[in-house]
Amino acid sequence: MSAATLPAARRASAARAAPSSTRRAWSVLAVSTLSFTVCFMVWMMFGVIGIPIRKALNLNATEFGLLTAMPVLTGSLIRVPLGIWTDRFGGRIVLATLMAVTVPAIWLMASATQYWHFLVIGLFVGLAGGSFSVGTPYVARWFPKNRQGFAMGVYGAGNSGAAVNKFLAPVILVALGWQAVPQVYAAVMLGTVLLFWFFSHSNPNHLVPATVTFRDQLKALKDPKVLRYCQYYSIVFGGYVALSLWMVQYYVGEFGLDIRVAALLAACFSLPGGVLRAIGGWLSDKYGAHQMTWWVMWVSWICLFLLSYPQTDLTITTINGPQSFHIGLNVYAFTGLMFVLGIAWAFGKASVFKYISDDYPKNIGTISGIVGLAGGLGGFFLPILFGVLMDLTGIRSSAFWLMYGVVWVSLIWMYLTEVRRTEVMGDHAPASPSFSH
Repeated sequence: MSAATLPAARRASAARAAPSSTRRAWSVLAVSTLSFTVCFMVWMMFGVIGIPIRKALNLNATEFGLLTAMPVLTGSLIRVPLGIWTDRFGGRIVLATLMAVTVPAIWLMASATQYWHFLVIGLFVGLAGGSFSVGTPYVARWFPKNRQGFAMGVYGAGNSGAAVNKFLAPVILVALGWQAVPQVYAAVMLGTVLLFWFFSHSNPNHLVPATVTFRDQLKALKDPKVLRYCQYYSIVFGGYVALSLWMVQYYVGEFGLDIRVAALLAACFSLPGGVLRAIGGWLSDKYGAHQMTWWVMWVSWICLFLLSYPQTDLTITTINGPQSFHIGLNVYAFTGLMFVLGIAWAFGKASVFKYISDDYPKNIGTISGIVGLAGGLGGFFLPILFGVLMDLTGIRSSAFWLMYGVVWVSLIWMYLTEVRRTEVMGDHAPASPSFSH
């Protein structure tokens, strides 16, 4: 072949390879999102089956919070090593192995009879929650930089597994008993492992160089930007996980609803909080991570302020005698606010990871693992603290007091480190950034 024809031949070869690469990218994204949805469904299992378990074991609110949070603990702690292993060995082998390891633990859940049984088995079931730190860098590297926010948002829509759990688990529970739920979920997980393996792909070019050590990757822990992203994610993801676990029993206790109706209404928060993450990724690509996250925090602040107000009966003395008033959210207003909050947090989860893909394109796995760990730990500690606050105060809405404070911290930190810094540098844009390019 002559020198003149060599470039043309290479271009023709690249043109033929491009559609194949695109097909592989979309196949990876589709099957990975399905896998993450199933993993999240399993991870949130205690949000529904925990209610009959709580009744059978006579647990208080704090014990129930620990029960629901236990799977979240291991799913959080393992995120950093999983992110590092994904960078080093590839997402296909890591995610398939992770899902396969959880199958026996999910099946054994049906045989648990004592409180400590559920806690220990829950630790192993919780490994499924670490799948986020595998799939995020895995799918992102199959797409160009200007579409990575969208790709990660689509994958993150697997959070809707929390809503799938609320639709599916009550049906199985009522028909066959709670023990059938983990058995069905184990079978679903096994089938998902096989499906993922046959339709996913590997690309050696996506791996970090062998010269990069684990110590090099963990240096990101010293980066103040990473710590700030951890704070943001602790509320938009940690709060989402915590409320997904807490809301069914909240509806049952606060409004006296049947578990099936309670699960359906709780899904009004979980479903948009997962599915709309893809739109949040697209918006973050278009308008930027900072602007999206800023507005997400303000919407969260307003919703949580209203949700925090407890049911109150007020009696005042008037010229016509005592007059009583009731102040509080009814089930419709409460569900509407939760729906808005779910949308905001879906966008926020995507925008935080847009920060990561912009700032750390060569180290997405490790950084996503660190930030995912912070979000997961938020999802672990918040349900426990919800239970402690309710046992201490007797007020169910005290759960929202706590999250309202976390959002305040995020807003102040964002203002001091991003908004105010922009003003000091001479940018005369308003403190509340507008949606402009």
